[in-house]
Amino acid sequence: MTQGLAGDVPVYDLVGVGFGPSNLALAIAVAEYNEDAAEPVTAQFLEQQASFGWHRGMLIDDATMQVSFLKDLATLRNPTSRFSFLSYLHDRGRLVEFVNHKTLFPLRAEFHDYFEWSAAQVGDMVSYGTRVAGIEPVFDGDEIGCVDVRTSSGTVYRARNVVLATGLRPRIPDGAELSDRVWHNSELLQRVPSVPGDARRFVVVGAGQSAAEVTAHLHSTFPDAEVCAVFSRFGYSPSDDSPLANRIFDPASVDEFFGAPQDVKDRLMDYHANTNYSVVDLELIEDLYRRLYRERVLGQERLRFFHASRATDVVETADGVRTTVESLSNGEKSVLDADVVVYATGYLPADVDAQLDGLASHVTRDPAGRPRIERDYRVHGGAALSAGVYLQGGATEHTHGITSSLLSNNAIRSGEILDSVLQRRSSRVTAEFAVSGS
Repeated sequence: MTQGLAGDVPVYDLVGVGFGPSNLALAIAVAEYNEDAAEPVTAQFLEQQASFGWHRGMLIDDATMQVSFLKDLATLRNPTSRFSFLSYLHDRGRLVEFVNHKTLFPLRAEFHDYFEWSAAQVGDMVSYGTRVAGIEPVFDGDEIGCVDVRTSSGTVYRARNVVLATGLRPRIPDGAELSDRVWHNSELLQRVPSVPGDARRFVVVGAGQSAAEVTAHLHSTFPDAEVCAVFSRFGYSPSDDSPLANRIFDPASVDEFFGAPQDVKDRLMDYHANTNYSVVDLELIEDLYRRLYRERVLGQERLRFFHASRATDVVETADGVRTTVESLSNGEKSVLDADVVVYATGYLPADVDAQLDGLASHVTRDPAGRPRIERDYRVHGGAALSAGVYLQGGATEHTHGITSSLLSNNAIRSGEILDSVLQRRSSRVTAEFAVSGS
């Protein structure tokens, strides 16, 4: 806890913790605002990675985005933005070719290059290779007027507003441990080069898009190896990307979701989970089935599906990993000796209290113990918390809906957070002027 607001300590309008797509979009909104602002927003973003990176382990060559390129870092907020995906294509000399491609869904590797291109343009606001070690309130009397963000090197960034966007963390089953032979799919491409070309078998655990992509990639990359997909469903479930269902991702739907009673929010999340969670693009499902059928015809079956099953034991041996797969329908067990096991079991939101750190005890909670979040993504802390503390990501899913950790509403959300910061700055200046004038 820090007492007092020392006059010689520089105070930023905004400090962002984490610099993935969410805070990158916010940095872009700040940069665009500052271009014509009489009083620019002072902002600094802190990122522990040495450079910008987003799901690098899954940038498979032929993997495409699952959202339209128009849901980029800026377009839905500002269609004329110089940070749009179309501006990126023009700068890269590929705009005409992309138009001829007749697709809304770019390659994932291309969209990552777009993110890097955008990040480079706001690089003056970002400190890479910087790990945040603590966040503490700064008191002005009984009021928390600022926040101190302390890095592992001892540098302190003081801000009137802090935006926490530290991303997601890999989900692995209880008791599982990652190793050189047991991976989470988030590190797939970094790990694959270390696997010998004569690998015999892979086991992939999971039923979502990443699991299907990992299965297809390993099956293509290792043409002599068997790839065993293990999941508790009977088959992969297709994602619902129909136009009406996709309205759950619309910016206006955030307002509707936020204002709904909690039981309605819970039902909406259940109803529309199949737009995002544990589902697979139909085209990929059909591709995997074609491979399965072709191998049946040719009598060379390398692709195996263990449906309605679970991996009960994963034990490393002297030369591989032994996995016991149990059928949920009849209890029958199969033992698979593999070179590698890949858990493609999704992600969890970052621990919100760990993110808040020294601020955690100063926020108000809902009946489930979760922080109360305002419509502008600001944590509610009562009158004593005058500093703005904002959350981006899965920690706001219970209040703002399924788009909270997705790209779909990224540009709009960042604009709303910046608007909130500006409105609060204007209110503070007005209040200070009134006090000085009296």
